[in-house]
Amino acid sequence: MRADPPTLTAETPIRRAVAALVDAKTPAAPVLGDDGRLIGILTQKDCFRPALHASYHREWTGRVADHMSREVVSVEAGDEVIRVAEMFLDQPHRVFPVLDGARVVGLLRRSDVLALLTRIG
Repeated sequence: MRADPPTLTAETPIRRAVAALVDAKTPAAPVLGDDGRLIGILTQKDCFRPALHASYHREWTGRVADHMSREVVSVEAGDEVIRVAEMFLDQPHRVFPVLDGARVVGLLRRSDVLALLTRIG
């Protein structure tokens, strides 16, 4: 798990959010509500449309809420690696937010799980 991923709010300007993903070299960032709970996720793929728009029009517009996914598949901090590996098989996602109760504590990348399975298998 990658602890302390960059987090965003729904009101974060999309340009700033894209820069945060690029600077952190992360495939996604959790979007948190005012209460700190997970309300969405912004992925690199979500950022392509506003980035292309900006390259055509030389203007960044919008905010994270305009581009994020609101239905988030997450895992719990205590989940077994086999369960998470099976989730990656069933889901198209490359990353899952990791929750400890309602608090985001990290991001788990598909490549991290594959690497662990390789070491223990």
